[in-house]
Amino acid sequence: MDTREPVIVIEDLCKTFGNNVVLDHFNLTLYRGENLVVLGKSGSGKSVLIKCIIGLLRPDSGRIEVLGENVPDLNYHDLDLLRAKVGFLFQSNALYDSMTVRENLEFPLRRHWLQVEQKEVDMMVMEVLEHVGLAHTVDMMPAELSGGMRKRIALARTLILKPAIMLYDEPTTGLDPITGMEIIELIKQVQQQYQTSALVISHDMVLAETASERIAMLIEGKCYATGPYAELKTSTDPKIQAFFI
Repeated sequence: MDTREPVIVIEDLCKTFGNNVVLDHFNLTLYRGENLVVLGKSGSGKSVLIKCIIGLLRPDSGRIEVLGENVPDLNYHDLDLLRAKVGFLFQSNALYDSMTVRENLEFPLRRHWLQVEQKEVDMMVMEVLEHVGLAHTVDMMPAELSGGMRKRIALARTLILKPAIMLYDEPTTGLDPITGMEIIELIKQVQQQYQTSALVISHDMVLAETASERIAMLIEGKCYATGPYAELKTSTDPKIQAFFI
């Protein structure tokens, strides 16, 4: 029996769209301090899973407990309070094109109505920008940044609230291999510096090998297998082996 503290517990999660069964009694636990990668092929339901966790999609049935709260039962106010403790890095980055980097990073603080003086806000902005290596971009616009830089800024915006949990939606998709490796290293640094627990959804095997302590395989709507990369790689199950070919 695992004695670590769970921060996300998913039990019998089901989600369908019409006749398309996306999640079929999916079960998974994320433990405190863990980097867990959910691997799945395109269209397997990875993005649906992460949107259910954050409350952007409502499941048909099942339990999603995040930091002790059952997400589907929360009203809008309580869900907003929970989201302040959970960072969500969108695949598209979701930066506001009309705002400078500084304004993008200040936005979560304003949205959650945190009572913080401007001097402290400025310090928080520079702290997270320095962490992602982009302090010099503070007054630039998103259009002036490369794809990798925008990804880093989006991560900095998420980190400014110092979340307990990080959710990463395909963080290396669309990036060249070198930039992708930089983002992978940054995910590892975030875990170490901020003591976060992270759930990363991806089909990137390099990310799965280098940034995870454990992998969960999403196959046919279920959590088909979990384990360390090295353990799963030696599996003789053809459905698992298909990821390593």
